[in-house]
Amino acid sequence: MRADRLVSLVLLLRRHGRLSAATLSRELEVSTRTVLRDIEALSAAGVPVYAERGRHGGFALSPGFRAELTGLNHDEALALLVAGSRRGAQAFGLGSALASAMLKVVDALPESHRDAAADVAERLLIDPETDLLSRRPAVEEVSDAIVAEIRRAVFAGHRLRIHYAAVDQTPKWRTVDPIGLVTVRDRGYLLATRSGADRTYRLSRVLAAEELTEPAQRPDRVDLDRAWQERGARFRTGGDQVTVLVRVDPARREELVDTALAVLAEEADEEGRLRLEVTFQDPRHAEWALWRLATDAEALAPQWLRASLRDRAAAIATRYGASS
Repeated sequence: MRADRLVSLVLLLRRHGRLSAATLSRELEVSTRTVLRDIEALSAAGVPVYAERGRHGGFALSPGFRAELTGLNHDEALALLVAGSRRGAQAFGLGSALASAMLKVVDALPESHRDAAADVAERLLIDPETDLLSRRPAVEEVSDAIVAEIRRAVFAGHRLRIHYAAVDQTPKWRTVDPIGLVTVRDRGYLLATRSGADRTYRLSRVLAAEELTEPAQRPDRVDLDRAWQERGARFRTGGDQVTVLVRVDPARREELVDTALAVLAEEADEEGRLRLEVTFQDPRHAEWALWRLATDAEALAPQWLRASLRDRAAAIATRYGASS
């Protein structure tokens, strides 16, 4: 994790004073180019790192930096763990703590807190390479209070009650065993198990959350990146997926692709509309996505979807066409 490496870099400079890029690359087991990028990231975050040229030059911290350390509070420590991604900090409700966190390094924490921080680090995953969706979603609003409650349960290893609104379903209370938090391009997810089965919950659909005192049934260690990739693979290949050819008003394109698993093809027609080939999780998902766009979208294929939408529209027309 990049945040861990940034902390290690600062600790090395505090412990040894001035170090060359070559020495830092050996200690951190990364390339010198990566070291230089990390130095730039620290400087951008407000950590006073400066370079000295010459035979005995290198990188060092400002002499007054040690005196500025006053210890990390809880949220600042968590923000430091996600410092490699500002979007991740925002997604988990930690953005306001990020700026000051980078001015206070982990060795300001008591030893016991450092151990806890290491455990917390593996429960957060920021922008993994494998996404569930091949598109750029809009930024989602998530309540800081709700996310804070979920975070506490994840980090403490306690079970969690969430009031969750799944798509096209009545919100229900569920008790889950939280495993970790993932943010993918401005969307946050809770990875959990429920009655032993894997579950992934979008944070923006959690209406309320309550940390329980009961310990969560989960492994002591977790490879969150691997867990996310495995769930993503199951999500893409599971269920009765359907591919639909759609003609849509360009102004409603984003609403359509925002609900799809993938866009396989896209082109404009002679009337200025877009023809898209998109994949949905299942037939019910496809019908819901097209129905909500009304006359701004038309399913061209498969035929069963056109028939289903026609019958649904006819039933609505019959209901409202009858005289009162």
